[in-house]
Amino acid sequence: MEMHSARQLQQLPFYAPQGEECRLFEQAHASRLPLLIKGPTGCGKTRLVEHMAARLGRPLITVSCHDDLSAADLVGRHLIQGGDTRWCDGPLTRAVREGAICYLDEVVEARKDTTVVLHPLADDRRQLAIERTGELLQAAPGFMLVISYNPGYQNLLKGLKPSTRQRFVALGLDYPAPDIERAIVASESGCTDEVAAQLVRLAQALRRLTEQDLEETASTRLLVMAARLHVAGLALLPACRAAIVDALTDEADTGAALHEVLRAVIGDA
Repeated sequence: MEMHSARQLQQLPFYAPQGEECRLFEQAHASRLPLLIKGPTGCGKTRLVEHMAARLGRPLITVSCHDDLSAADLVGRHLIQGGDTRWCDGPLTRAVREGAICYLDEVVEARKDTTVVLHPLADDRRQLAIERTGELLQAAPGFMLVISYNPGYQNLLKGLKPSTRQRFVALGLDYPAPDIERAIVASESGCTDEVAAQLVRLAQALRRLTEQDLEETASTRLLVMAARLHVAGLALLPACRAAIVDALTDEADTGAALHEVLRAVIGDA
């Protein structure tokens, strides 16, 4: 396992560990095991992958999954250029060939045929079959498959089948503890420790709300956005209103309730 000095770690994409997730990621990579990261929106899933790819010295190919994403989008397709037909690798195929880390963000949003492609890569075979070219690719050394999703959004129509889930080592993330979250907000935005502490108190108050019909609550990402607006010159109250409260809901009654919490915690700062 590659070791890094304190100076080298400072040069990596910033990530504040919540527990043993960095070690688990390293061990999964060393053991050639795929990794499933689950957690709420904005809790640091993508930043963890970016940090660990740099830490491991592996190229990173990220795919933001969506409803129309198909297996062909991941694997590749034939394209016509200048009257000729040529094969163009998709992001998953490139990662397999290059030994990169392939990160499929919010994988359950993709079409169901994608999991069929992932299965041979997520077990001991580590193979990718390209039916349109007849190739059977063996994953290059260093290749790692990482997928993520938000359990809060899952329902019977969108979820991982047990046959898929049980191929992955699972890592659960949540919003960081207050002291870690303060450090993240201050580091990512350049705001003062006092402002970071206020924002974290606001997030904790909003996360305690259970009577409001919110799909998501205040994420660490939203706190950083508010802090950056404040550092750029906007007063803290309107910065929080724009980046946090108004971003969480379009409902008038819910918005009014959230604004009351905002004023109670931030005041007129």
